[in-house]
Amino acid sequence: MISNITEEKLEKYFDVTGRALAKVKLVDTINVDAKSAGKDFLDMAQRYFDDARHFQEKGDYVNAFAALNYAHGWLDAGARIGLFDVDHDSTLFTVD
Repeated sequence: MISNITEEKLEKYFDVTGRALAKVKLVDTINVDAKSAGKDFLDMAQRYFDDARHFQEKGDYVNAFAALNYAHGWLDAGARIGLFDVDHDSTLFTVD
């Protein structure tokens, strides 16, 4: 049950994400192969989705939920920066 998210677990996620936000630096230019990057984003999303199923099967709903959010985050980020054609679906993605 999702109510098993403890303050400690929540603080862990806040800590990791806060440190990541503080570390990020914008780059001026980037040379990216969009197809390769898209495949990588999709692979990461699929791996987190598969991890979520694994956690669910073990009864670890907290980590299943977290992994699902990571999976969707990869998909959403890929759609947002134009790696994926999501047909302007602003219900499933933060596009448009």
